Parts: sequence; structure tokens; C-alpha cells
Amino acid sequence: MLFKYTALDKNGKKSQGEIDAVNKTVAISSLQRRDLIVVTIRGDEEKSFLQTSFFNNVPLRDVVIMSRQLSTLFTSNVSALKAFTLLATNAENKLLASQLQQVGDDLQAGSSISDALNRFPNTFSSFYVSMVKSGEESGKLNEVFQYLADYLDRQYELTSKTRSALIYPAFVVVVFISVMILMFTLVIPNLSLLLLESGQEIPLYTRIVIGVSNFLVSYGIYILVFFILLVSYAVWFRRNDSGKEYLDRVKLRAPLLGDLYKKVFLSRISDNLNTMLSSGISIVRSMEITSDVVDNYVYKGILNEIQEDIKSGSSLSNAFQKHKEIPAIMVQMIQVGEETGSLGSILKTLAEFYRREVDDAVDTMIGLIEPIMIVGLALGVGVLLTSILIPIYNIASSIS
Repeated sequence: MLFKYTALDKNGKKSQGEIDAVNKTVAISSLQRRDLIVVTIRGDEEKSFLQTSFFNNVPLRDVVIMSRQLSTLFTSNVSALKAFTLLATNAENKLLASQLQQVGDDLQAGSSISDALNRFPNTFSSFYVSMVKSGEESGKLNEVFQYLADYLDRQYELTSKTRSALIYPAFVVVVFISVMILMFTLVIPNLSLLLLESGQEIPLYTRIVIGVSNFLVSYGIYILVFFILLVSYAVWFRRNDSGKEYLDRVKLRAPLLGDLYKKVFLSRISDNLNTMLSSGISIVRSMEITSDVVDNYVYKGILNEIQEDIKSGSSLSNAFQKHKEIPAIMVQMIQVGEETGSLGSILKTLAEFYRREVDDAVDTMIGLIEPIMIVGLALGVGVLLTSILIPIYNIASSIS
């Protein structure tokens, strides 16, 4: 929470400012450690710029590096307060440095590491906080932060590879559409005047192209307004729970991409459960946290139902088996893990299996998309040029 304060320094000079803290007591303690005498302090419902900015997310890569550094520091028996203060001083990301400094202030005020990190859900997910809490309870914080660094690194690599497979074709399509719009609205209208004034018979395909060009020139502003309204509605729809669930279902059913997304989420679920169960977190709590961080409403609902089934006494494999979105091979391997007492290693194997499946799917997709796009773009440009150049060539031939 953000607090506005008025304070006096040791020379009696009055100053005003803002401080972010869990509560008023922690805020006052933090100010007193700065040798300030608090005159007035009050909570402000408004969030600071760093919290409200569109650029308020700490890159996952920075969290990975921070986790590895914490693991090293805890292995070297450095105190938690000193570790977070040291990292806050050396962090290149200003937002992360500010958050780590506030974590250090909270630790000095008596807070636990997990509670201090829990104040920044945009940076430290419920999964991250729960893992840290388990490390505090078991006394193995160095191992937990190493687990977290490895886990986040795998998720970063998985997400990056999936995203990179989609960015290139999306960029090419956007550029192609932009060029086509410029051609239809700026180039073709001038050429169409030349063709019409020539008195030559214009082929059907050329008349179609000219008609499309005239339509875009006459109604382009209305199309643009409609497009903006459509995008605005899509953004609003995406923010609603019903909209998110619908779009997540569409995402899983999409040709080519649907299978890729399923493998990404299955890998994430397996990896999450393996990491948490290996850290001594109960299966029910692991399912609850995994449902919060899976980032898909369909699988979130499935995991919530599985959680309730487990509470009712069902085994993990039987609970998974009820859902068609869970592949049979995953159910069978979990059942083997339950029977042999090696559920953790089975889940790790599943996570690695689906990561390899994602890698193969991305490579296959890239191999298919590039030639399809090249052929499609070539056809589009070829048809457009042919519809304009052939009539112009005919006019030139008749003049000569």
C-alpha cells in the first residue's frame, strides 16, 4: 500500500514524500531507519507510477537471474536481509531494485520472505511465493531458489520458442496487408484513370481490382472506424472471464496452433506439479497453485475439478482420467507413478516429454508456414500486378 508522509530530518528540515509498505507500522519503521521523524502519515488508495505503468512488469529473465543469485547467497550462509539488500543495490532493472529494497525493509520489520514477496504478485506468482514458503519451513531456501530458477528458465525458453514461431508469420502478414492497402488506395486509383481514359476493353479481373480499390477509397474511413471498434470490443471481451474462457477454448481448437498450445499447457502443468511435490507441498495445494498459474481458463477449470476430486478421496490418475483434454498417455504414466511411489520423477519425465513435443511442433510449424506464406504472398502480388500490367501492356501495344 502507498503512504504519503510528512517528516523531519535530524536537522529539523521538513520533507514530504511517498513510501510503499505492507501497513502503516512497517512504513513508519522504514522511515525511522532513514533517520526521519514522522509527523503525519496516511494511506493513499492511488498506486504509484511504477505500479500503474504499462511497463510495470519485471522481465522473467531478471527474476531467473535474481533467483540464481539468491540461491548462491543462501548457500554461502548470507542472511536474507543482507542478500535482498545486496541484490537491490546491484539490480539493473529499477522496478525490481525498488521491490527488492521494499522486501528488505519488510524483512527488517519482521516479515517472512514469502509474505514480503507476496506483495508483488506481478513479479512473484503464487507458485513462486508458495515455493519460497516451503523453503522457509524446510530450511532449504538455497535449493528452492535453485529449483525456481531452473523452472522459470524452462518456462521462459518454452514461451519464447512458442512466441517466436508466431511473431514472424504475423509480422509478414501485417506488412503484406499494409502494402496491399497502400497499393489499392494510392497506386491503383491513378492507374485505373489511365485505363478508363484509354477506351480499351478492361478484363473482368482488372475491373474487380479497380472496384475493390474504389470501395476502399470511398469507404476506407468507415472501415477504419469499424476496425477500431472491433479491436476495442475484442480487448473488452478478452478482459471478461467469459470472454477469456471462450478465447482460451478457441485457442485450443485452432488448426495447427491448438495442438501446440495443448502441449505447452500440459508441459507447464507437469513441471509445476513436479517442482512443488518435490518441495514437499501437498498435492491439493499444488493443484490449487498450478490452476492459478496455468494461464488458460479451460485447464484452470479442469485443475479445480481435479482438486475437488482429490479432496473427495479420488486418486490423481482417476481425477485426470475424467477429462478428455488430458491425453491417455499422461493418465497412464501418472497411474504408474502412483503405483510405484515415483510420481515426482514421472511428472518430470512428462514435462520433458511435452517440452520436446513443443520443440518438434514449433519446428514443424515453421517448416510448413514459410513455404505456404511465400506461395500465398506470391499469388497475391502476382494477381494484383497481372490485373494492372496486362491492360497497360495492351494499351502500349495498340499505340505502337
